[in-house]
Amino acid sequence: MGAGALTRDVEPTNAERQRWLTLAEKALAGASFEKKLVSHTDDNIRVEPLYERATGTEPIVRANPQSPWIVSQRVDDPDVERAKRQVLEDVAQGATGLSLVFEGAPNAFGYGLPRTAQALETVLEGVPLNRVQIRIDTHPWSRPMADWLVAFLSKRRSDPAKLNLSFGIDPAAILAGTGRLRMSIEALQESMPQSLAHFFSMGVPGVLLEADGRVFHNAGATEAQELGIMLASAVSYLRMFEKARQPLVYAAPHIGFALSVDQDQFLSMAKVRALRRLWARVQEACSIPNSTANIHAETSFRMMTALDSETNILRTTIGCFAAAAGGADSISILPHTIAHGLPAAFARRVARNAQLIMANESHVDHVADPAHGSGAVEALTSDLCEAAWAELQAIEAEGGVLSSLRDGHIQQRVRNAAAHRAIAFKSDERAIVGATLYPLKSERPVETLDAEKRPAFTEGVVLCEALSPVRIDQSIGAAS
Repeated sequence: MGAGALTRDVEPTNAERQRWLTLAEKALAGASFEKKLVSHTDDNIRVEPLYERATGTEPIVRANPQSPWIVSQRVDDPDVERAKRQVLEDVAQGATGLSLVFEGAPNAFGYGLPRTAQALETVLEGVPLNRVQIRIDTHPWSRPMADWLVAFLSKRRSDPAKLNLSFGIDPAAILAGTGRLRMSIEALQESMPQSLAHFFSMGVPGVLLEADGRVFHNAGATEAQELGIMLASAVSYLRMFEKARQPLVYAAPHIGFALSVDQDQFLSMAKVRALRRLWARVQEACSIPNSTANIHAETSFRMMTALDSETNILRTTIGCFAAAAGGADSISILPHTIAHGLPAAFARRVARNAQLIMANESHVDHVADPAHGSGAVEALTSDLCEAAWAELQAIEAEGGVLSSLRDGHIQQRVRNAAAHRAIAFKSDERAIVGATLYPLKSERPVETLDAEKRPAFTEGVVLCEALSPVRIDQSIGAAS
């Protein structure tokens, strides 16, 4: 039982805490309390072994707490016909969302659908668009693909008011993940508001611009760095619309977020909750009404291992639970064999069914904010907010997120965090089950689909150092 669960049932008074400390010191038999019972996150946030119940806090809930989160299934097969069959199977078996990942996307991990209008139409053929969320994963051609998607919806005569869409447009994630932008920063800042204006006039619901933190997380960023970079991206969008004299009160609801969740349950819960609180603070600073953050959570790629890949199922299940309990609006689980190649049907089914069991059998969504009042999670949420706000301020001082990436400031901080984490694993201070802890003597064969790696994005006017996804087992030499 973690500290967060304990504090929901027990509210220690000062006298009770002192008695507990006395017993703890006795059990430690002279060992250091700080070294044995106190830990620190990658942002050096102190994690105590016991917390008092948090008081005076408000629940932090997702955009629509009356409905379950969206079970979003990843679609990234370069074989379009095979991808179409996967989509129809996923929807028939309970998926309520599709994350379309196209070639060249920073989160495609070498695969992805062909970036053509025909591929988009093919995989969506037969999909009940009024019941299934469609999100385009952030990639260099997200902007023209938005036009393709709108044209397809018009052809299908779909009612925009009944749709739930995310167009995945995020220049910062593209610049960071690919190392290049197709136009200058200045031209981008000038053209983006006008080019998206007609989407506002159409009244299409959902996310137009997305602040995607997964690129940075999978390259090694800390929780606060990921949050701070996402906030900086969102602030840059608000600044663009302000410059174009577009009312921020209408623009803010169309800004969404995508982040990673990993095997650290309480920290991942706190990260999702902190993002909502931080976005509310940004809107307050802009003097606009609070629009609840729309958050998509995906399980961490960097925590996936090649050795004993079944242990990834445990890690992704914890990450999914953390995202659901933390209040994510949509969740995508990476199939457990993804470190070996393009996942086959069994791995995809396990990823989908893990969410369905949590939603339909465990009813995780029946409590709007399970962590509300937990001393541990509330403290982590507040501390992450402070650290992330400091990261946002640093990025703003560097000229904004795009300028900071162009000049390499963000990359340097992310590299330092990744290097520090790798040292902790190499020194056995931290461990990976199945890789550095309890490794199998012999590995079982892993089934993957036959698929060729897709070409990298090579066009660009603005260049910078790319942040590539690196699994932790790769960084410490534990991968096969």
